[in-house]
Amino acid sequence: MSKQCFSAGSRTRSALIAFIIFTCAGLVSTSCNNNSSQSTNQSQTQRYTLKGKIISIDKQTKEIVVDHEAIPGFMGAMAMPYPVKDAASLDQLAPGDEIRADLVVNNGQPVLENIVVTKKASGAPAPSGTGRVQPQPGEDVPDFKLVNQDGKRISLSQFKGKAVLLTFIYTRCPLPDYCPLMNTNFSLIEKSLRKNPSAFASTHLLSISFDSKNDTPRVLRTYGEGYLKSSGDRKFDHWEFAVTSADEMTEMGKFFGLVVKEDQGQIVHSMSTAIISPDGKIFSWYHGNDWKSPDVLNDLLKSVEGKTTASRLESERSISDGHPL
Repeated sequence: MSKQCFSAGSRTRSALIAFIIFTCAGLVSTSCNNNSSQSTNQSQTQRYTLKGKIISIDKQTKEIVVDHEAIPGFMGAMAMPYPVKDAASLDQLAPGDEIRADLVVNNGQPVLENIVVTKKASGAPAPSGTGRVQPQPGEDVPDFKLVNQDGKRISLSQFKGKAVLLTFIYTRCPLPDYCPLMNTNFSLIEKSLRKNPSAFASTHLLSISFDSKNDTPRVLRTYGEGYLKSSGDRKFDHWEFAVTSADEMTEMGKFFGLVVKEDQGQIVHSMSTAIISPDGKIFSWYHGNDWKSPDVLNDLLKSVEGKTTASRLESERSISDGHPL
């Protein structure tokens, strides 16, 4: 089984992991007995040995992303997030540590227990973003440099005077509840903003790729056109898709609390979305993908109060017309 890409910090993560676990387990299962209640009860709790390397640690959600070996008789090698039973043990772990742990699966819900570090990290640089928790409201945002879908150089400072809503994605992301969901939510917000000329003129949207090797301006343009059409846009005048160099992305990851790790062509990443106020400072920040489009739209409008006004009710109604949340 080839390795997969998973993102930490998600409201759907438990269900997704459960689905993957049941699917992978089904592939290697040799028999089943639908009539045996005893067999069903025994299968409710399963224990396996997990060996792998820690990619990232999220103390807020009490999870670690592990790039692990194949689990004999259960599932193939992949990188994915796991809840940790003993939250205190997270203080003893670091990205890059090689570990052995008990993977306990109860009714499809996995948790790691008895984590043992078999080899400490070598001291190599940690994945981008691991040294930072989150950007703070009121904090000045550095003038990061980007290249947009037209191959034009842009920077965050050029949007001063407008509120910027940005998120991080990559075009090859295979999971609909991750990068595609971020862009779908942006499409709904963009569609709503177009109904309010004052709000539209006072805001700007950016979907920023952290995959500089593959997401060229041409790829981003083709990828972004589909989302623009669904929002009613015909050109990238208000919502742009951009990419930056690997070095610049490392710094962006540190600032925006984004973790990105590439291993053998696969990308493991967290999720980070932020609103930058017209004065170039952090207005609000959203971890994971569990934020709602109406809430972020409302925050975006708040960030430009004085330039535009719109009620939360209208914001929610506008988005709900296009996509029930």
